[in-house]
Amino acid sequence: MKTIPEAPGAGPANPPGTAPAHLPGGHRLLPLRRLLAGAGVAALIAAPLAALGQAAPQPKLPVVRLQAGMHIVLAEVAATPQSREIGLMMRERLGPNEGMLFVFEEPRAYCFWMRNTLLPLSIAFLDDDGRIVNIADMKPRSEDSHCAAAPVRFALEMEKGWFARRALAPGAQLTNPDVFPGQARRR
Repeated sequence: MKTIPEAPGAGPANPPGTAPAHLPGGHRLLPLRRLLAGAGVAALIAAPLAALGQAAPQPKLPVVRLQAGMHIVLAEVAATPQSREIGLMMRERLGPNEGMLFVFEEPRAYCFWMRNTLLPLSIAFLDDDGRIVNIADMKPRSEDSHCAAAPVRFALEMEKGWFARRALAPGAQLTNPDVFPGQARRR
């Protein structure tokens, strides 16, 4: 999965030279910061792969646990420009409740495509409260754009149909106060 530029006039999807995403909330984010510390190593290992047209998947990224009602998601966290660019490219399978959470520095109407992604996926665009803004189903190896309907900082990719099979639609909320800053404020 590669993030691509947004709709005209919306600005770049990933401004060059941006630092890894940090969520507001101070001490509440220490677990996520520790988790993401290893992401830099994964990005360095994966960097040569991107230059070669992504011949192999990136190494497994740090994982966070998200909850959607009674459903648990184990999501790898793609929080650096490099890890977001590679995403789930060249992955041949995902576990039943596994996915990838894309974390951005600031809210924008981010767009995604599926070049070099072998699996059909569904993507949920999430606001700072973890609420689903919109969901799109994506075909493998396609360069069709799938964009957030409103500015968001999070996108969660799961196997195609995962959200629909669990009756999760726009307005549904995923929870983890250490990930979603809107939930951390309510602690």
